[in-house]
Amino acid sequence: MNNWQNEYLAEYHRQQILEQVEQIRLEEIAMKSRVYRPRFFARTMFTFANWMISTGKQLRQRYEIPAVKCSNTESFAH
Repeated sequence: MNNWQNEYLAEYHRQQILEQVEQIRLEEIAMKSRVYRPRFFARTMFTFANWMISTGKQLRQRYEIPAVKCSNTESFAH
């Protein structure tokens, strides 16, 4: 009877391990399918970065583009 009990326990533990592996596999699939929802810090940094980009574009329009249009080779100093 001792051999039968050992075989029974080995099979029982093997079934438990297989169930745990399946559970882990299902959890990994569930984690991959989750929708990304940024937290407060990520949303704030994204908004701040977009603000910096738009401000930089406005500054370029204000200072760089008129300087290119007004590039004059004549000097006013005699």
